[in-house]
Amino acid sequence: MSDVQITVVPGQPLVLIERGFDAPLDMVVQAHLEPELMIQWLGPYGTETIIELMELRDGGRWRYIHRDADGDFVFHGVFHGTPSADGIVQTFQYEGALPSLQAVTFEEREGRTIVRTTAAYLSVEERDAMVEAGMSQGVNEGYSRLDELLGRLQGGTLKTRHD
Repeated sequence: MSDVQITVVPGQPLVLIERGFDAPLDMVVQAHLEPELMIQWLGPYGTETIIELMELRDGGRWRYIHRDADGDFVFHGVFHGTPSADGIVQTFQYEGALPSLQAVTFEEREGRTIVRTTAAYLSVEERDAMVEAGMSQGVNEGYSRLDELLGRLQGGTLKTRHD
C-alpha cells in the first residue's frame, strides 16, 4: 500500500486517511515527532516548513508554517495525551478555520508501518471546506516526501545537525 486512501465519510464530519510505508514503526513515529525530520516531509512539494512550537506532552501546543511563493499557511493545535508510538491525538487548525480533532495511529505489519488518521470536524461543511482547500494534495505530496525521507534514513544518507 503506497497510495494514500482518503475516505470522506458521507453525511458525517469525518475524514479517514490511511497510508503504508516500507519502514519500521519506530522510524515512522520518529519522523512524526522530531521537528528536524518533520520539516523535511510535512506539506506539499515546493513548500518550506517552519516549526515554531512543538511541545510533545499532554496539553502541549504546536505551530508550524508552510511557506511557498503564495505566502504562509499556518497550522496549530494542542496535544491530548503524550504523543508516542501508541498514537497522536491533537486538535488541528488551519488559521482562519475551525479546528478538527485528529487521531493518528501506527501499526507495524510485516516490516511495514500503516499510518491511519481519523479527522473529526465540527460539521460536514467545515470538513468539506478543508477537503476543497486542497487536503488531498497536501496529504499525498507530504506522504510522498515522507517516503523519500524514510528511504534516506534507512540508507544512512540523512544528515541532521547532530551528525
